[in-house]
Amino acid sequence: MPILDGLPILGAALTLNTLAQHRDWILDKQRDLELQDFCELDVLDGDWRSTAEEVKRLLTGYEGRLGIHGPFWSLALDAVDPMVRAVVTRRLLQGLEICEALGATQMVIHSPYTTWDHANLDIYPNARDKKIDLVHDTLATVVPRAEDIGVELVIENIEDIDPYARVELAESFDSDGVLVSIDTGHALYAHMSHGAPPVDFFVQAADDLLAHIHLQDADGYADRHWQPGDGVVNWRAVFAAIAQIDADPRLIIEVRDPRQLMRGVAYLTGLGLAV
Repeated sequence: MPILDGLPILGAALTLNTLAQHRDWILDKQRDLELQDFCELDVLDGDWRSTAEEVKRLLTGYEGRLGIHGPFWSLALDAVDPMVRAVVTRRLLQGLEICEALGATQMVIHSPYTTWDHANLDIYPNARDKKIDLVHDTLATVVPRAEDIGVELVIENIEDIDPYARVELAESFDSDGVLVSIDTGHALYAHMSHGAPPVDFFVQAADDLLAHIHLQDADGYADRHWQPGDGVVNWRAVFAAIAQIDADPRLIIEVRDPRQLMRGVAYLTGLGLAV
């Protein structure tokens, strides 16, 4: 990850509207940036190229690491129905087309593991392998396309309780283009509501495959996307775990109200954890 004065540099998840507000902050240290316009259906089915051109105009002079949140609404990577899988594949390829137009080098996709899976996969023969096989079927053309254009696909925990299942899935592709993402609020929810390990354990499990982190605070009950400091995430433990692994994750603050982003930034920098 980008380092300044021995501390990691924070980035953010923004839309076209909020990018304009925080542009100077992003550019001052060439911070990692994740664009979140391109997972919305009205953008995907509309004139996304105009949105991309406006983003590029705003980012004149930007040399940091750019990514997008990929399409995810109703898109299960492990869909059993081949007709549904075809739709998922087509949407993800559209996401990669957007990455190529923007010059983005990372796309966030959602984990297929659910709370139901955690309790039930092991009562069915070879269910874990079958699930991985379905994801491979869905991504059969997506992963080579991502590799060709230099985009990392990072798999974000959503309902994941076992922090290692997603790591195993990423490793199964044997590709530098398929890596792991962690959302701190999702991990906290899994920990406090479903008995998953603490958030820092998710970091340890991802180890050198960790390429992206959504930094958000929560209460462990719902997906709050609060500013860091407004919930109960143990940020010192999270950043200590990040410092112990041999990885280069993008540290992306992803909050429900990006207009108040600087308040979350001030909290983490005030703890001496990042700049």
